[in-house]
Amino acid sequence: MNLTDSVDGRLLFAIPKKGRLHDKCVSILAGADIQFRKNDRLDVCLVKNHPIALVFLPAADIPSFVGQGNVDLGITGHDVILEAKMQEHITEVLRLGFGKCKLQVQVPETGPIKSVQDLAGKRVVTSFEVLAGEYFGKLDADLGLSGEKQTHIEYVGGSVEAACALGLADGIVDLVESGDTMRAAGLHAIATVLETEAVLIKSSVPKHTALEPLIAQITSRIAGVVAASKYAICQYNIRRDRVPEAVTITPGRRAATIAPLEEEGWVEVSSMVEKKKIADIMDELMKIGAEDILIFGLDNCRV
Repeated sequence: MNLTDSVDGRLLFAIPKKGRLHDKCVSILAGADIQFRKNDRLDVCLVKNHPIALVFLPAADIPSFVGQGNVDLGITGHDVILEAKMQEHITEVLRLGFGKCKLQVQVPETGPIKSVQDLAGKRVVTSFEVLAGEYFGKLDADLGLSGEKQTHIEYVGGSVEAACALGLADGIVDLVESGDTMRAAGLHAIATVLETEAVLIKSSVPKHTALEPLIAQITSRIAGVVAASKYAICQYNIRRDRVPEAVTITPGRRAATIAPLEEEGWVEVSSMVEKKKIADIMDELMKIGAEDILIFGLDNCRV
């Protein structure tokens, strides 16, 4: 059986083959119980427990494959979709909460350029030619720059941060995650073009409508994995007359679960809380008399 026959009738799911999103995507798939084993020599593999074939592609190519309906689902960066000009052909089903970074305008830290207005009309190097062109196109128009006086945008596929040091550019537009690479290159950000993160996408005009139930199931599973990464269960005991105050601190996603205890006048409260707020929540609960405050992690959930 050839590869075409083996993927026929399966949901095709595009995943970044490498780069900053790849490892987290694989982790998301594992959390959603999408079981597979990839051959290092092949960029397509069959999922063992679902009629799905995973297609490993460069992140920049995924919007085109999904938008044209060649694959049914994909994970890529929001910035990549905008750069590919595929917004009209793609539905962003779910923001995934990882791969967060900023597309920023950067210039030499010790140079004379202090603002994007200073950079307008000069040389800018970037891998995001479309987004940078739109950004500086609007800026040039606002400043009345036209013709030869407009900002010159030049595409470079990699090592963008070296362009200023090599004398190729006065500024760059590039993604910033931690900022370490930017600072090591002697650059600093003077403006943010957009904030981005990984997104789950599907075609706005799907070719395989029979796969919609499976798409909905996989989407629900991935949403559960994402929610589990953001939330924990907070459980505690409190006097019944303090419950109104307690549920304002831990309201839950829909409502807190409240159960009576053997000791009269006391209840147990259980609620989903955001992980990033856990310390503050526990402090607030202590102030109103909550006892036996416990936090439980979530491996998966449905929300």
